[in-house]
Amino acid sequence: MKSLLGKIALVAGATRGAGRGIAIELGAAGATVYVTGRTTRSERSEYNRAETIEETAELVTKAGGQGIALQVDHLVPEQVAALVKRIEQEQGRLDILVNDIWGGENLAEWHVPVWEHSLDKGLRMLRLAIDTHLITSHYALPLIIKNKNGLIVEMTDGTAEYNQQNYRVSMFYDQAKTSVIRMAWALAQEVKSFDCTAVAMTPGWLRSEIMLEHFKVKEDNWQDAASIEPHFLISESPRYVGRAIAALAGDPDMNRWNGQSLSSGQLAQVYGFTDLDGSRPNCWPYLVEVMDAGMPADISGYR
Repeated sequence: MKSLLGKIALVAGATRGAGRGIAIELGAAGATVYVTGRTTRSERSEYNRAETIEETAELVTKAGGQGIALQVDHLVPEQVAALVKRIEQEQGRLDILVNDIWGGENLAEWHVPVWEHSLDKGLRMLRLAIDTHLITSHYALPLIIKNKNGLIVEMTDGTAEYNQQNYRVSMFYDQAKTSVIRMAWALAQEVKSFDCTAVAMTPGWLRSEIMLEHFKVKEDNWQDAASIEPHFLISESPRYVGRAIAALAGDPDMNRWNGQSLSSGQLAQVYGFTDLDGSRPNCWPYLVEVMDAGMPADISGYR
């Protein structure tokens, strides 16, 4: 994989999950990575979880890059403006922006129609999923487009093809995740004349901290969860999508992907990287061809 030494990245929403995995892998490729989130060692967000942005920054540095943690609420324009100003003052450039801000796991009411779903929770979910990304892009893109080959990644859940054909079991969640894909396409139109690239990216079934807790397992024994949910064998670590983005960022021909909806499993087939265990899970075809079809779990050919 090509080195990202000298590249400056911002992973917005890097406290845990995919954001943390992405930040670590960008660091492993040599990048300087600014990691933002709301939870620090002295203050927690509404999630009330233990993961912190300082931990993420330390993991980036341990992986071989330079991690810099900054507490930012990406719904507050003044905080985002100050973040970008600091990056410009300290580095003079920004090469990679990953919009991974989310925070909606505790807000979705699954299999509940829009007229019964909490309106407050639903609208909060949309603000966290969409407004945060727009605010961050508004302030960060002027710094990105100063140089050629800038990369903007809009993180979502599901590919464009999958989300077009499958209702995501909540009106608000469905809108949040499909809107981000369209956002990436629109950004691609706005940055292509600057020789920059914007894409939507989705992990597969992510073994985030929250998902591991749900199945009462840890990363070192995650396969034990297959006794509860056999299809969980197609899952992937957060580092897998991180490797997808690191590979994309190091591709001198990355603009061939401009405006597209991509997945970690898809890019693993192109760039040849693997997950931490050496496998190459390809979740989205599996969901359609096996899981959603009601077939017994069989990961052969998908991992």
